[in-house]
Amino acid sequence: MGCIHLGQFQHHVFGDTLPPLRSALMAVHSPPPTRREVLLVFVPWDLPSWFTDSVSAVSPGIKVISYRCGMYDKDIPPDIPEETWQSVTVFLTWNVLPAKELVPNLRYVQLLTAGCNHVVGNPLFEDTDIQFCTANGVHPPQIAEWVITTYLSFQHHIFEHWDNQKIGKWVMPESDEDTEDAVGMRMGVLGYGCIGRQCAKLGQALGMDVHAFTLREKATPASRQDDTFAERGMGDPKGEIPSKWFHGAAGQLHEFLGSGLDLLIITLPLTSLTRGMIGKEQLQILGRRNAFLSNVGRGPIVRTDDLAEALNDGTLKGAALDVTDPEPLPPDHPLWKARNVIITPHVSGNSTHYNERVLKILQENLRRRYEGEDLMNKVNRSLGY
Repeated sequence: MGCIHLGQFQHHVFGDTLPPLRSALMAVHSPPPTRREVLLVFVPWDLPSWFTDSVSAVSPGIKVISYRCGMYDKDIPPDIPEETWQSVTVFLTWNVLPAKELVPNLRYVQLLTAGCNHVVGNPLFEDTDIQFCTANGVHPPQIAEWVITTYLSFQHHIFEHWDNQKIGKWVMPESDEDTEDAVGMRMGVLGYGCIGRQCAKLGQALGMDVHAFTLREKATPASRQDDTFAERGMGDPKGEIPSKWFHGAAGQLHEFLGSGLDLLIITLPLTSLTRGMIGKEQLQILGRRNAFLSNVGRGPIVRTDDLAEALNDGTLKGAALDVTDPEPLPPDHPLWKARNVIITPHVSGNSTHYNERVLKILQENLRRRYEGEDLMNKVNRSLGY
């Protein structure tokens, strides 16, 4: 699918009509010519006016060039002039990455995604020192809502009642003890990043205890703090909610899984360390409590055949999966018919506020670049996220 241009292409140059105070500040603090930003935006939506109207206040003199593309485009559009590519210093993109030779002045790539596994292996990522930043913090409100919605829908038999409603059938349970509420249950968050922290906040509000597992040790209060982007009032920025923390290799993973979890939420990124992390042995540990599994991380973190078996033989109470392996899940795949499973097509991150939050991260990082500060949400290449 080719790109749809806004006009021939839409580009904005800001900084020429700044208020007097800003103009005075620029006279004192104008960046040298080499620091004047050229931002190329390659996204499947139009830039909102609030962003285009305000971005020059944080990055004076910035030039913004905006192309609207198809949702899943991966190819470089042929009609972007070579001189445009060569002038670009900042690039906002999802799937499209230029050859490194085409962008000699590029210094910062802002991804639309929380994960970066789709750019690993690309020469622009592997063979340069360009800073890549993720959209961490864009997803927690809606993904945490998905996690709690699917879990409570299962606990309260909403899907059974919905099926009965469609056929006009009023079915009263034999006892009011068919439903277990969340008070006193234990939530385990595998990957206590920004999404996991918002899940923990909602779980705490429901009366749940929370255990956290991280790949690296978080032994001190300072190490448990999270400095990624977050909407005001969201999550657990100081890491104060979990009553117990676990970390690292298989020994502590098994201790975490066996710590009395009623609900396991997987929010980890996909890396060489996390691929296949949850298999038959780990699911059997969860099965001691007949736990419910929710995966909003990546499908290959869980071994699909082992998961289907654990559902069908009753080891697990149930599962809610927004990600699968393979993905998309083929129509005849046995996981579709596994016992007590809820499957959605990788949509838990969808939100009318998604694009707005990405642009907030971009705007803050443009400010930080202008002020010479470290960027938010930087990818650690050695860790792969």
